[in-house]
Amino acid sequence: MTRLLDVRGLTAFYGDFQALFGIDLTVEEGETVAIIGANGAGKTTFLRAVTGMRPAVDQDVVFADTRIAGLSADRIHHLGLAMVPEGRRLFPSLSVEENLKIGAAGQRSGPWTLEEIYEIFPALPERRHHGGTELSGGQQQMVAIGRALMSNPRLLLCDEISLGLSPKVIREIYASVPLIRERGTSLVVIEQDIAQALKVADRVYCFQEGRVSLAGRPADLTRDAIAHAYFGTEDA
Repeated sequence: MTRLLDVRGLTAFYGDFQALFGIDLTVEEGETVAIIGANGAGKTTFLRAVTGMRPAVDQDVVFADTRIAGLSADRIHHLGLAMVPEGRRLFPSLSVEENLKIGAAGQRSGPWTLEEIYEIFPALPERRHHGGTELSGGQQQMVAIGRALMSNPRLLLCDEISLGLSPKVIREIYASVPLIRERGTSLVVIEQDIAQALKVADRVYCFQEGRVSLAGRPADLTRDAIAHAYFGTEDA
């Protein structure tokens, strides 16, 4: 497999508070990698640092054979790294279709078109002219994912896409993950739901207090090891 993202020694601060401590993480072409961990473990900070939205130090980040450490967020996005932020952040005054088209503003070539987005999220076509505030939370999340895909990224970073959604809607959204991969887009998924992360991922990283506390393939990780890495205890 070809290494798509290679992060070495990523460290980040909020003022004097150190949020990340020398994170090492890799994503291979075609993989889905899940990052799990409790609130405050540094998961979102990691995504923000990798995408250039958060300053980082002592970092060595290579994406698609390009060293991106220190590049602007716009430049990193243009190279094919897109993020679905926590909270969806749709433009409420715009329709579903207008929100999706904004994602294509970078004009990267690739497989993702409106038709492709509507195919993997069949709840959206009949709502294409509805405003963002007229949608359910799950539908808004579908639009947020679709908007990021419209930039034709090689790697899609998803921050807490199941947050606040019902189990049924979560299943519907995660059903899109293999379809996204089939079209050539790799994924990193931040997820607090351990069971969901283990289902969808080829490999899992657990963060605890800004450090990688566990990494491996779901089939190789025991319940006790995950509980210890996640909570810092021996009990699940």
